[in-house]
Amino acid sequence: MFVDEVVVEVTAGDGGNGCMAFRREKFVDMGGPYGGNGGRGSNVVFKVDEGLNTLVDLRYQRLIKGKRGSNGEGKGKHGKGAEDVIIKVPLGTVITDIDTGLIIADLTHKDDEVIVANGGRGGRGNIAFATRANPAPEIAENGEPGEVRKIKVELKLLADIGLVGMPSVGKSTLISKISAAKPKIAAYHFTTLSPNLGVVKTLDNRSFVVADLPGLIEGASLGEGLGDQFLRHIERTRVIAHIVDMSGIEGRDPYDDYLIINKELMNFNPKILDKPQIIIANKMDIIGALDNLEKFKEKVKVPIYPISAINNEGLDKVLIEMANMLDKIEKQPLYEEEKFESHVLYKYQEEEPFTIIEEPNAWVIKGEEVEKLVRMTRFSSEDAVLRFSHKLRKMGIDDKLKELGVEEGDTIRILDFEFEYKL
Repeated sequence: MFVDEVVVEVTAGDGGNGCMAFRREKFVDMGGPYGGNGGRGSNVVFKVDEGLNTLVDLRYQRLIKGKRGSNGEGKGKHGKGAEDVIIKVPLGTVITDIDTGLIIADLTHKDDEVIVANGGRGGRGNIAFATRANPAPEIAENGEPGEVRKIKVELKLLADIGLVGMPSVGKSTLISKISAAKPKIAAYHFTTLSPNLGVVKTLDNRSFVVADLPGLIEGASLGEGLGDQFLRHIERTRVIAHIVDMSGIEGRDPYDDYLIINKELMNFNPKILDKPQIIIANKMDIIGALDNLEKFKEKVKVPIYPISAINNEGLDKVLIEMANMLDKIEKQPLYEEEKFESHVLYKYQEEEPFTIIEEPNAWVIKGEEVEKLVRMTRFSSEDAVLRFSHKLRKMGIDDKLKELGVEEGDTIRILDFEFEYKL
């Protein structure tokens, strides 16, 4: 089954909890803190596997969850970090953060990999909090929560030449003749239900990859037929090859077909029409095709190569021309740099670190930083509660609450935790 787009939720592993422990050996005076840190939670990593050509494995895996790091232990033992969760995807996979619309990665090379969600760091044990002023702290952190993201995973095939055209113009026949690809061929529309890739070798021993894309129809860019499912695969190709049925045997005008296909490509992504084009006039073995070709040439200035794919006529010449075109065209990245996610800017962009909303029975504080602080604080320890209060004050939450008119005794809520405000 060919699957080229899925939406999944990824949750990296939480960090392990830090340990609160003290040395109690008989001959160690004033033993001090002895609790180790928790281990790091697992990252969720997407990695290229050249043996894959579809995202079918992700279709039924809508939630990907990392593993939690091990907790710290006494005697200063740190917890073990969890192994990363590796998700294998085909070459040409594009990963986009749905919430921000930014591209996390475009995996176009062998062994490319990217961390899609970062695992949480391990909570610190009480050894880490020891100071001169407080040599025996009763503080240990919970592990940091792992990153949670909703992502779109798209496969955009890596091909040099993209074959486009109306249904039944002979794209599948052509790719079966010029490569080892074996697409299904039949005398009805939409025989090809998924793209086919073929490696082509010319007479002068140059090679390139050709993609046969399922037939487009008018309105494909708006969801008609099958074309809208596969138009994304034309974006990576360096040259567009229009296959035109020059015989008109299906009752369509070849020039109208050419205009319809270009219109659909433009509607999907106007930049596609900036790519070099070549026209392959197929089915020249049928009566009337030669007359139609002469009329076609009067209207179109793009290079035209007449062939009969079924009879292997004219194929070598058009393959040489394709190779010549590719030699002159450098491979360009599919996306501009500014569309990619910058992890530094994304995580630490200048914005309010928290928001405070007044509700009927409580003041609700929201924000990634303050919510993370709550999750990592172990409120069973008085030292930890004091540290938590100090952190809130340092973030400016106390001042903001006073500015909003909070009164002593009011309820403050962060996540599921409620606190009583005191001046």
